[in-house]
Amino acid sequence: MPTPARVLRRAAALFACAATLTACGLIPGTDGNSRPDVERSTLRIGVLPVVDVAPLRLAFNNKLFEKAGLQVQLVPLNSEDEGVKQLDTTLDLTWATHVTLFRSFAENPQLQLQGEAYQAGANTMALVTLNQDYDSPGKLREPRIAVPSTGDVGALTTKAVLKTAGVEKQRIRMTEMPFEQMVSAMEAKQVDAAWMTEPYITQAQAGAGARILTDTAVGPTKDFPMSGYASSKKFADGNPRTLALFRQVLRDAQEAASNDKLSVQNALTGYMDVDQRTAALVSVGTFPLSLNPVRLQRVADMMDTEEVLPQRLDVGGLLPPGTVN
Repeated sequence: MPTPARVLRRAAALFACAATLTACGLIPGTDGNSRPDVERSTLRIGVLPVVDVAPLRLAFNNKLFEKAGLQVQLVPLNSEDEGVKQLDTTLDLTWATHVTLFRSFAENPQLQLQGEAYQAGANTMALVTLNQDYDSPGKLREPRIAVPSTGDVGALTTKAVLKTAGVEKQRIRMTEMPFEQMVSAMEAKQVDAAWMTEPYITQAQAGAGARILTDTAVGPTKDFPMSGYASSKKFADGNPRTLALFRQVLRDAQEAASNDKLSVQNALTGYMDVDQRTAALVSVGTFPLSLNPVRLQRVADMMDTEEVLPQRLDVGGLLPPGTVN
């Protein structure tokens, strides 16, 4: 396995290439010799300590935004809902799961998506258990499952996968709790399994001997779109060139991260509570390069099926003009 120093050198080279792309006038409003013609040069972006934002953090650390003419401030959040509420006050953009963003849009249609952040891959989200007798997802008729929220992506994908295994969704007993409490709850037999994302899956395996009961990015949730970045519609209408520039730099960062996932694993130690050994074992999903309405509609349709939304949501209405592909 490459040493941390070698990983960093390789990551720096890849992100230097991305920075060169932005410097060569391939971003909106630039000609390679002048500052971009944007409405504003600063962006405040709300983030949580999740794998999803690794490319954004690498772009920030490697000054990709600064080289493109944007001064970006990454603002730590306590929750996704907090980030959405702070748009147009203390934040210009925020990261959140698509489920949170779509639910917020249904309640108050004043959001616009500015980029996809993350897409699930093998074992990037999973049902984890300490119960040796719980050896298949359909084994228990009324499984008790820990989830971060009963209205978010964990609950939705858990229901979908267990339904495929023959478990009736009304028999699934879900308990909300933070990821950090899930292992203790399984050890105390308060729950039979827990829905986790990385790096909590790897930490539970290494620290408590947990095992994956089932990957929840399979079947109907394979390659599931997980999260993205959004602004208010008001901010988007007033700053179209600024946000076009943000999307281009984000795309460069997502592409660089996709080409070297070792750099992503290594970056996790800088903003998450994870050591180098654990980070090296973390499963990493996909970092999409553009907004894709067909892909995103999967999330909205699943939310509609599970009655998380009051009515069907057409994701196309959340996308900036000219970004649909």
